[in-house]
Amino acid sequence: MEELKLEYKKSLQSSYVRLQLEGVPDEKRYQYCILKRGGITGLLPCTIRYINSDSFLYFDITSMQSVASLYQKKTLDREWVRDFIWNVRRIRKEMERFLLDEGNVIWHPEHIYQDLGERVFSFLYIPYYGKDNGFSEVLEYLSEHIDYRDEKLVECVYGMYEQYRQNGEIYLQHQIYEDARVLEEPLQEARERLTEGGVKGHAGESAGEEADVDRAAGAAEEAPERRSGMENAVRKGAEKPQARPARKGLFSFLEGARKKKTDARAAYRELNRLAMEGFAVAQDVAYNPGPEPLREEEDPGPELEPVTSPEEDPGETPEGESRTVYLEDVSEKNERTYRLYRENGMVLCALGEEAVVIGKSMNDADVILEDISVSRMHARVFPEGEHFYVEDLNSTNGTFKNGLRLQPYEKRQLTPEDELRLGGVPLVFR
Repeated sequence: MEELKLEYKKSLQSSYVRLQLEGVPDEKRYQYCILKRGGITGLLPCTIRYINSDSFLYFDITSMQSVASLYQKKTLDREWVRDFIWNVRRIRKEMERFLLDEGNVIWHPEHIYQDLGERVFSFLYIPYYGKDNGFSEVLEYLSEHIDYRDEKLVECVYGMYEQYRQNGEIYLQHQIYEDARVLEEPLQEARERLTEGGVKGHAGESAGEEADVDRAAGAAEEAPERRSGMENAVRKGAEKPQARPARKGLFSFLEGARKKKTDARAAYRELNRLAMEGFAVAQDVAYNPGPEPLREEEDPGPELEPVTSPEEDPGETPEGESRTVYLEDVSEKNERTYRLYRENGMVLCALGEEAVVIGKSMNDADVILEDISVSRMHARVFPEGEHFYVEDLNSTNGTFKNGLRLQPYEKRQLTPEDELRLGGVPLVFR
């Protein structure tokens, strides 16, 4: 897929992603008229704006996060993948309903948006785009981020990926939705698992809680689109992780990459813990006090001539001083650890090789800031090359570096003593 040159802009109360158009669009053409009219389920609201002699499409992404940012460190479970496929089906039906070209919907994960509180997706529609819209890229993204413990999910996504590569648009018309049905757990099977080792196995459960699950299950039978909520309630029980399936080719590579990411994340947490507890690593000092004085009753024996290597000059070593020995296995590299500090001087977090997401959502942020001005996913600090950068994650009240506000998803390099402000929370990078 050809890379789209999108920009993120922030107004007083709204956030936008904008695309510059080639030339002046004919707003009387059908697709532009329908897009400006709005009200199409699943499409981001869009307006056409003119700045000087340039024309732009402005898509409203207020209070949303891109899928690529939202699931950068999280895995995608069976319910998420199934809901996404059904959103694909819904948007394609909307395209048929309004006689719009399905090929103009952009599928790249960086351009698919989701509200943090809901599993409803919103897509960009570019009138008369006529280029590769990137559906193969979203399937690759799914294959890289799914939960590998779910054997059925792995087989389903891998099958979708292979089928689309072979059959393209024909596969998307009908068969992909049939393939996705394997992700729907039969209702009776869910109830049996619940009874055997799920929610019932937890201490303190009451009969009323079981009734709530039954009511959720019954509602799912009446409304298929609500099954996700029921199955999420069922899965709150202690379901044992499934054995990892045997994989080869693409999935073997992806598994190795995921393990490497997990190890790096664990190392970052340990580094952060040590920084918060005030631990430091000191260099060991070798000390040689010289020969001990002899007692009167001891006989030192005959004096021996010292053995000196050819490169050594004993005349350069003053009497009574020990010689320094060079240890080749001691690292001379002294890497500096950077941290983010609160206004009162306390360490908020240590920064390492892993990106750190700051916000107030316990499920989505690595570092929690309990402040009403901070968004659920507010900003991200990450290393790139030899420097650290800060990136705004489409926050409501903005991310500021030295008093200057970042645009949504804008990245700026950090230098020691830079002052950051996330909403109303001041921080210092040093």
